Amino acid sequence: MAAEKGKIRVGVVFGGRSAEYEVSLKSAKAVIAALDPAKYDVALLGISQEGRWMLLGERGTVPVEPAQLMEAATSSPHVTIVGDPTSTGLAKIEDSATGMTVGGVASFNGAIDVVFPVLHGPYGEDGTLQGLLEMANLPYVGPGVLASAAGMDKAVQKEIFRSAGIPVIDYYLLKRRDWEATTTNEVERMALLAKIEAKAPYPCFVKPVNMGSSVGVGRAVNREALIIALDDAARFDRKIIIERGVRPRELEVAVLGNDEPEASVVGELAHQAVFYDYTAKYIDSQGMSFYIPAQIPEELSARIRSLAVKAYLALDCAGMTRVDFFLDQDSNELYLNEVNTIPGFTSLSMYPKLWEASGLSYPQLVDRLIGLALERHADKNRNQIKAD
Repeated sequence: MAAEKGKIRVGVVFGGRSAEYEVSLKSAKAVIAALDPAKYDVALLGISQEGRWMLLGERGTVPVEPAQLMEAATSSPHVTIVGDPTSTGLAKIEDSATGMTVGGVASFNGAIDVVFPVLHGPYGEDGTLQGLLEMANLPYVGPGVLASAAGMDKAVQKEIFRSAGIPVIDYYLLKRRDWEATTTNEVERMALLAKIEAKAPYPCFVKPVNMGSSVGVGRAVNREALIIALDDAARFDRKIIIERGVRPRELEVAVLGNDEPEASVVGELAHQAVFYDYTAKYIDSQGMSFYIPAQIPEELSARIRSLAVKAYLALDCAGMTRVDFFLDQDSNELYLNEVNTIPGFTSLSMYPKLWEASGLSYPQLVDRLIGLALERHADKNRNQIKAD
């Protein structure tokens, strides 16, 4: 179905091959509900956990439940976005006696004006999808390939921030293969653990490098707990980062824009959990409190907002990013913890809450994001692709 005359057809992509699949479905529900039906037609594009792309229909007059759509998606059209800028967006994949073949788009109007990825984690937030959309010359919401890839890699982003003069917490980077290689050599394992402890003394935090929503994150207070946390993090990524623990106040800023980004008010997240893990974020929010704006001195708030914009520009972000800081309660030192280039958009998520407190409602926010995507795409298409 093509967009109605005068409307923009938005392809909202959700699900995906990531441990953050469930979070994506919750975020997508809120995003779809916020898109003004008078301005936008919405194509619902679900990606299964196996990586199958499906066109789940168009948004109608009833609330969209992405989780239910995915459960009932066995007969939904199998589609894809091809890296061919002369196509109209979506191509249908059809079953045949010879296997799966990409059907011509002539009989399938899959035109998309702009893509709104609501994918968290690998294969959606890490630059892979963004690369495909760049090849297809399709506008999309959020940062580009470079910023997405660097923003997903907790080690790479820290090095970029250090180079930009932005303070980050000390850490040790470990490859899964190097950790697993010590399984049969106790001497090497003890030596490696000693190196980690020297760089990131207890309590320390162990994280998969390319994962979000606190999936696979563990807190270690001794060597036994460190071994368990390393084994768990290794399930999710080939790289593991171990960070020196601090007793932080968790402060977050939402950044919005392209070449002249703006920072929201600073928010603070307080919780009763030992740390802000997946359960506290998305399952059991009891004991979790949001303070928007954060109760901090104006001078500190201004510094945090300035550093957030500096980090955004250092990564060459576009559209949106949430920037998370730690304020060490013992030393009063401020550290940039990490960035999230496709932040959560659920009812509990800080990114839309921060902009609402800054005077931008949820519907206004998604409208602005689409406008920024179209603006950036138009600017990029000014680039000359042929030598004189």
